[in-house]
Amino acid sequence: MRLLTIGAFARATGLSAKALRIYDDCGLLPPAAVDPHSGYRYYAPEQADRARLIAGLRRAGMPLAEIRTVCGLPPAAAAEALDAWWRRVSADTAARGRAVALLVDRLSERGTTMSETTFRYATRCETGTVRDSNEDTAYASAALLAVADGVRGPAGATASAAAVDALRPLEQADAPQDDLLAALADAVTRADRAVRAHATDADQPATTLTALVRRGTRLALVHVGDSRAYLLRGGELSRLTQDHTYVQTLVDQGRLTPAEALAHPQRALLARALGAGAEVEADLALRTALPGDRYLLCSDGLSAVVEPGALHAALAEADDPESAVERLVEQAYAAGAPDNIACVVADLAA
Repeated sequence: MRLLTIGAFARATGLSAKALRIYDDCGLLPPAAVDPHSGYRYYAPEQADRARLIAGLRRAGMPLAEIRTVCGLPPAAAAEALDAWWRRVSADTAARGRAVALLVDRLSERGTTMSETTFRYATRCETGTVRDSNEDTAYASAALLAVADGVRGPAGATASAAAVDALRPLEQADAPQDDLLAALADAVTRADRAVRAHATDADQPATTLTALVRRGTRLALVHVGDSRAYLLRGGELSRLTQDHTYVQTLVDQGRLTPAEALAHPQRALLARALGAGAEVEADLALRTALPGDRYLLCSDGLSAVVEPGALHAALAEADDPESAVERLVEQAYAAGAPDNIACVVADLAA
């Protein structure tokens, strides 16, 4: 059998002589022969595949002990073992990434003195010019912003108020930031039960709900229905929620354009709401808050009649939340105010 010197074998496999000596020392790749006088190592050509496999596993970051196990398996079993190892590594990396993100947020909070910031807010809840009752609820505090729009009926107002009330225990909660979303999910379940508790044989109340709960640098968002949340940051207005309506479903499917949806006769038909369906389906998201942010939460009594550009201008040009709310409600009335109007504007300020 023709043997290769360590230098020739290193060139044939793309490895260094140093790496080959390490693999020999740990028993992963002993040479085929060793000169008894000089101690010089010689390798068989058939060892090249194993050498390349070991090198590839090392580049992937596998520990030497696990490489020894994988190299002792048949190819199919080795592939399964490698795949299982990578799944463990990926899960561990993701967990470490989440831990690092939380630490970054906490350090950022200290650097920007977020503990000394608060919401400055204003709310309005108007009946409008057409309706004879108001089923909307608007609420704001230093820790919670919420808007709910009860489905028109005997218990519509009760349903919207009950949904918001179910979130209010979160104002005093001292759950850490990384548990905030779970706490909000539990509160939404309670809100859904509270709405369903008002059902009668003749009436099944339902309501939309859009809310933000603040804890330090974190804002947890919950959304069900067609009330909306917007963020004005750096002069740019972005919408944080997606309507849960029959018409929006048609837009998502490409069966309607956004322009056609605005004039559709069933544009207010909800696809999701608290109190409706077999169980609650809410959108939940965790966001990072920044000083200077301005948030708008509103029912469709505002967003359906005031153009996005007018919303943007009212929020961007107002000096404070009170002025912004006043201007937004005026615009809704100027557009006819055919529905109840719930509106919350809040600034995150030092």
